[in-house]
Formats: sequence, C-alpha cells, structure tokens
Amino acid sequence: MDMATINDSLDNVIGRVERAEFLDRPADALANLVGTWLKPGPVKNLLSGTGTGHPAHPILILLPLGSWASAFFLDFVGGKDDGTATAARRLIVIGNLSALPTALTGLSDWADTQGAERRVGFVHAALNVTALGIFTASAAARATGARKVGVLTAALGMGLVSASGWLGGHLAYARGVGTDTTAFEVAPTDWTDVAALDEVTDKPMCVDAGRVAVLLVRHDGELRAMSDRCTHRGGPLHEGTIVDGCVECPWHGSRFRLSDGQIDRGPATRPQRGFEVRVLEGRVQVRPVADPGSLRSEPVTGSAGTKERAS
Repeated sequence: MDMATINDSLDNVIGRVERAEFLDRPADALANLVGTWLKPGPVKNLLSGTGTGHPAHPILILLPLGSWASAFFLDFVGGKDDGTATAARRLIVIGNLSALPTALTGLSDWADTQGAERRVGFVHAALNVTALGIFTASAAARATGARKVGVLTAALGMGLVSASGWLGGHLAYARGVGTDTTAFEVAPTDWTDVAALDEVTDKPMCVDAGRVAVLLVRHDGELRAMSDRCTHRGGPLHEGTIVDGCVECPWHGSRFRLSDGQIDRGPATRPQRGFEVRVLEGRVQVRPVADPGSLRSEPVTGSAGTKERAS
C-alpha cells in the first residue's frame, strides 16, 4: 500500500467523523455543561495553561501516555518474576491517576470548539475515556495476580489511545486547535493608512491594514491597535467590550491589555499581536511591532501564484 492510498484512507476516516452530525447533540450538551460550571477565571486559566505561553493539555498528555507506553514495553520485554511486572503495574497506576487532570485540561479546551473540531474532539475524548477504563481494569487484574489479563487489556488500551492520539494530532496540526490563530497573518511592515482620526472613538473598530484585520480604539486619550482576531479561537475583538484597560473577546471571554496586547485573563495562552500607531495629517496609520517569526513575514501567495515577501 503506497503513501497516497494510506493518506486517502485516513482522510476518508476523519472526514466521516467531521461530518457526523449525529454527534452534535451529545457533544453540544456536554460542552454546554462544561461551560456552565467552568467560567473565565482562575480555574479556567489554570486548565487552559494561561500564563505559560502554551495550552496545558499537550504538556500533561506526556504523563499518562509515557507511563502507559512504558508499561506496555515492559510487558513484552520483561518476565513475570524479574521486577518488570511490578514496575509495569505501578506505571499503569501512575498513568491512570495522571489521566484525570489531563482529561480536565482537554475538556476545558474542547468546550471552546465548534463544528467539525467539536465532533472530532468528542470522539477523541470518548476513546480516551474508554482507554482509561481498560487501563483501570488492567491495573485491577495485575493487582489480583492475573498478569496475562492485565497485559492483554493494556495492549488494547494502547491501541485506543494511539487512535485517540491521531485524532488529537489532527485537531492540532490540521485544524489548528490550540494554536495562535494570528500566526499566519502577514501584515505590511510599512506604515499603513487605516482611518481618519475623527473616526476613532472609545468604541472598538475594525480596520483593514493590508488584508489584516486590526482593532483600533481610543482609550484614555491614547490610540491603541492590535490584531483583531483573538489568538484563542479567532473571535472578533472589535465586537467585544473594554474592561479595565483590556478588550474582552466576545466569544470566550479572554482579555488582552490594550497597552501591549498581553493576556489579562484566559482561556487564551498567546498575547495579541501589537501594532504601532501614528497620526499624519489627520489620518491614522499603523504598522506591526517587529516580529522575527518567518510565517508572519515570508510566504504569501501573489495573484500569479508566486511567493512574495512582505516588504
């Protein structure tokens, strides 16, 4: 089987999951329940990873997966009486315990998704919950001396978390869940005229800076500008509200300081891209703050399909 055939098969599988509308009812019910008890604030910040610069869920995944995978390895290279059986049992227990906080961080992130991403995430979570139940059964079997049963159930659990991990990778790398939604915005590096000075008020507005949406507002007598697309899930910040010197995203409640775009409250984990502002002959001009990231400065496709560099 060649690589193209494998890719086509996997795309067919994930496409069926993404279009499975029958998942919407249970997925939406669970997401609404999570949203009811998990509001923006300290607990949501902790589960999201706000303040660390990255979502917490991918980091915590290493604990249960590493423990389960290590136990799986020991099951097939060790013997019954050389100590590896005991080590494998303990690793299974560690994996089971660490899976609980890992699941909470994932649940928090998933509740902020919609559509295809929510459907895939729902299946991802269902596989993980099933796998955790199987690993729990494996630990119980090992504790009672039924090592063979424990080994077989652990192998089944590894198969499930591997499939779940593939779905999680699809969410992160194909759908961009958890990534900075402004990472690919290519804005002109020169000053760009965006509005007349008298048009800018204390009510946030969205302006076009070279095909990049920019939030522009007057706050405490100062003109402030930042990317209008929320780094968390892409919400339109100009439709949000100004609270204590911050703009609050209308979608999930993240707050960013108007002065520098830094996060004041999650669930966002990445700050907003900042823009410098100046006034020239009654016109407001903006330009992005210098950014060394190549994805924000290099590849954009021109009308002829050639690569151009932002100048």
